[in-house]
Amino acid sequence: MHRLGRVASWLATVAVTLLGLVALTFFIGRVIPIDPVLSIVGEKATQEAYDKVYFALGLDKPIWEQFTTYTLKLLQGDFGTSFTTTRPVLSDLLTFFPATLELATIGLFIGIVLGVPAGVASAYWHDKWPDHLIRIIGLIGYSVPIFWLGLVGLYVFYFKLDWVSGPGQIDVFYVGIVKPITNSILIDSALRGEWEVFWNAVSHITLPAALIGYFSLAYISRMTRSLMLDQLTQEYVLTARLKGANEFEVVLGHALRNAAIPLVTIIALSYGGLLEGSVLIETVFGWPGIGSYIASSLFRGDINAVLGGTFLVGAIFVFLNQLSDVLYATLDPRTR
Repeated sequence: MHRLGRVASWLATVAVTLLGLVALTFFIGRVIPIDPVLSIVGEKATQEAYDKVYFALGLDKPIWEQFTTYTLKLLQGDFGTSFTTTRPVLSDLLTFFPATLELATIGLFIGIVLGVPAGVASAYWHDKWPDHLIRIIGLIGYSVPIFWLGLVGLYVFYFKLDWVSGPGQIDVFYVGIVKPITNSILIDSALRGEWEVFWNAVSHITLPAALIGYFSLAYISRMTRSLMLDQLTQEYVLTARLKGANEFEVVLGHALRNAAIPLVTIIALSYGGLLEGSVLIETVFGWPGIGSYIASSLFRGDINAVLGGTFLVGAIFVFLNQLSDVLYATLDPRTR
């Protein structure tokens, strides 16, 4: 019964958070200086055409009634229709989001594989030259605007050295060859056995994924260093050393194991941040993901698409946050 109550409390928390997210995105969408009617009919439309669309969208109704209608449709999976693509927003999101997901996932993998060891090494050699070097590398990745790094990366590695392919997900020559299954070009081309398309996609994703990974690495290494510094000063570490345990066992077997518990939450939130903050890197690289979809929809006044994309990213962030809490409780019995 107690466990059932906790599950009910968790579901209620998620529901209230999502409702707040819907309310926030909806009302922001209503106060920004963009007229959705003009986005549909154009500035040269007659007043009659304008009024027809205005009433069709329900904009004549009170704001609370518009919000209620929008929320009820959202519960049915109806995000409205995009004025730009003339397709349901949900269909657009299912088309564009996998590209962001594969980019952020590869970036997070790079961040974990390189960031965690870097953070451990930085903490172990505290205030020595490896620590200073790792902190400088992390500071650059954390403070330099990612769109600037993207432009520099394109100039150096694509234009000058020709080590990677340029903007876009694949070359124009390969567009339409692979029939979508998951809308992830890497997965779909591998499943279809189109290896030439697969490697071309790899060459395109390498640079933006590396930059996303660098940003993730900077954050994860910094947080890992902080957690490890705290653990390495604990009494159990001193006890293990006095008992004759080697440094490898002390650092990785004891300190990192305890630091890994809060690190799970940090990595989960970092993943949400990559999904949420991919707008700039997708814009620079012409990447057909959710970030560029939201940005282009905002410039065109496509409010339904902006609200739908914002809600999707926010909902994923909420889910990852709640998932990290569950994992934290699972790994650390003291929190249960």
